Amino acid sequence: MGYDAPYKGLKVVDLSQGVAGPYTGMLMAQYGADVIKVEPHEGDWGRRISRSYEGHSAYSVPANLGKRSIAVDMKMQDGKDIVYRLLQEADLFIEGFRPGVAARLGVSYEAVSEINPDILYLSISGFGQDGPMRDRPAMDPVLQAFTGLMSVNKGPTGVPQRFGVIVCDMATALYAFQAVAVSLYARRDAREGRYIQANLMQAAGCFQSIRMLLNYMEGGKMVPGRVPSAIFPTRDGWVLILVFKEDEFPAFCGIIGKPDLANDPRFADNASRIANEADLMPLLNEACGKIDSETLCAGLAEARIMHEKVNEFADFLKHPQVEATGVISWLDHPGMGRIPMPNVPGLQVLADGAPLALAPGIGQHTREILSAHGYAGSEIAAFADRGVIAG
Repeated sequence: MGYDAPYKGLKVVDLSQGVAGPYTGMLMAQYGADVIKVEPHEGDWGRRISRSYEGHSAYSVPANLGKRSIAVDMKMQDGKDIVYRLLQEADLFIEGFRPGVAARLGVSYEAVSEINPDILYLSISGFGQDGPMRDRPAMDPVLQAFTGLMSVNKGPTGVPQRFGVIVCDMATALYAFQAVAVSLYARRDAREGRYIQANLMQAAGCFQSIRMLLNYMEGGKMVPGRVPSAIFPTRDGWVLILVFKEDEFPAFCGIIGKPDLANDPRFADNASRIANEADLMPLLNEACGKIDSETLCAGLAEARIMHEKVNEFADFLKHPQVEATGVISWLDHPGMGRIPMPNVPGLQVLADGAPLALAPGIGQHTREILSAHGYAGSEIAAFADRGVIAG
C-alpha cells in the first residue's frame, strides 16, 4: 500500500483490447494492482494496429505496461472456466466489446456478479450500451468526426481534419479510471459490486465541453476568444502566439516590425481585432514570415507573451525542459528496442527493466497465472495440448 502503490493487493481481470480499456488497466497496474490481461491466442488487436514489432506495437506497449498476460480461447468451455476462476477473487473486471459481445462470451455483468458479487465491472464502448448506434463499430477517428471535434480543426482549405493523436480513446481511459478510483473508495464502506460504463462518445463530449458551449451560445459560429491567437509561419518553421492581454498587442507589433498596427483603430482592442480579423491576420502572417523562429521566440519571451515554437516529437523529446522535469523515461523493451515513454503525472518515474516498465508478450504469464490459481501442471499441459491456452 502507501502512496507509491495504493492499489497493491487489488486484482484486476482485463479482457479489453485496443487502447481505452487497456490503458485504464495499465493505470491500475502502475498504482500497484495485479492486472491480468486476458487475450485470445492471436493477442489483443491493439498489438496489430500500425506496425508490429515482434508482437508489440506503439499502441499496445503504453496501454499494457506492468500487466501479466494469459492467452485463453474463450470460445471453449474450459477457456471460460479459466476466466471464471480468475474472477472469483478479482476486484475489477474490464471489458471493451461492442454491446452484447460480453454476454455471448459468458462474461456479462450478471454472469460475472454471480461469480463474484463484490466485483466492480467496467464496460467500455464506442457509442454507449443503448440507443440506435450502440452496435456500430467505433474507433477514435469515428468519434472525432461524430462529436464535432474535427469541425474545429480545419486547415486553410476549410476541410475538417482528424487530430493526429487518439484523444477520444485516451480521454475515455482517464474518465474510466476516475470512475473506478472513486468506486473503490466508496467500496471501503459498502462491499458490494457496481456496474460502471464509459464510452468514447461521452468522454469526447466531456473534454470538448467548453468549445461545445461556446459554439452553441454563438449559434454554431466559432468566434475566437482572442486575436491574435494562431500559429504563424516563420522563415524556418512555425510559432504559436497567443496575445492575451491588451498591453501585449503593441509589444507584439513592435517585435515583428509592425508598430503602426498598434495605432490602427481597426485593431485598437481585442473586440476590434476580432471584428477585423480578416484584415489583421494576413499582415501578421507576412511580418512573422520574414523572421526566423529563434529570433521571434526570443522577442516574445522577453515581452512575456505566450508563445511556443511548433516542435516535432523529436524536438520535444530532446528539449532541456523535458529532460529537467523527467517527463520521459527511456526504456529497453523487447521487440521495440530503446523507446521513449512518458511518465504518468503523480506516479513514480518508470525504471528501465522494472516490471512496471514492460508490457507482456502474448500469453507470457499463462502458466504462471494458472499455477497460482490452483491448476496442476498436468491440467495446464492438457489445456495447452487441446489449444485452450497459449504461451
